Amino acid sequence: SAIVRESRLRWPIPDGLAAQLEGRILQAADRRGKYLLLRFGPGVLIVHLGMSGNFRFQADPGPPARHDHVDLVFGHGLLRYHDPRRFGAMLWHPDTAGVHPLLAGLGVEPLGSDFTAAQLHHGTRGRRVSIKQLLLSGKVVVGVGNIYASESLHRAGIRPGTIAARLGLARCARLVEAIRETLADALAQGGTTLRDFGGADGAGGYFQLSCRVYGREGEPCVTCATPIRREVTQGRATYWCRHCQK
Repeated sequence: SAIVRESRLRWPIPDGLAAQLEGRILQAADRRGKYLLLRFGPGVLIVHLGMSGNFRFQADPGPPARHDHVDLVFGHGLLRYHDPRRFGAMLWHPDTAGVHPLLAGLGVEPLGSDFTAAQLHHGTRGRRVSIKQLLLSGKVVVGVGNIYASESLHRAGIRPGTIAARLGLARCARLVEAIRETLADALAQGGTTLRDFGGADGAGGYFQLSCRVYGREGEPCVTCATPIRREVTQGRATYWCRHCQK
């Protein structure tokens, strides 16, 4: 069964969600970009954790705490959704309805075989936005958030404000490799915890301790010792080295 205590998330939880899920068997759980896909046979529950959401499986659950908005109840316990800021989402999508609009425009996965220099080069053609903005949009590649975009661009030696269409194949190849390396390093270190992010075990990540540029305004570049610069664009902070990144 499902218990919805608070439906006012980023988008309202559908009124009939509990009825749709009752008696269903969870057949698979996977991911596309930042969306979790819980597959229940006739449909998929699309979940986004937002800025502060998390799932915790509780075999012996106690009473819900503040901000525990949804319980997915199984025979051996429940999956409890907690989201203080309510920026997350939980939407039901029937299998017969094709690809959900939230997933239709997503780019390729950064650690998958489809993410290549040729694919990135093709995706930047005609794009007049900066390469950092294009990475954050998720339209060419998903999963490269603000921190990892800054870090990847530094590794690749590319200035964040460079117009995407100006990148040649060689620089795209460097950027693909840098993105893969950055994400692999972040995964190995449990992710990045700036506020309240925790892994499945509740522990915080520590990639932020090894950032080359992010959060290091005025500090020396790890490559050339030039002071790191910071700029805020569209509400996002960007960090780069004016000497290493052209």
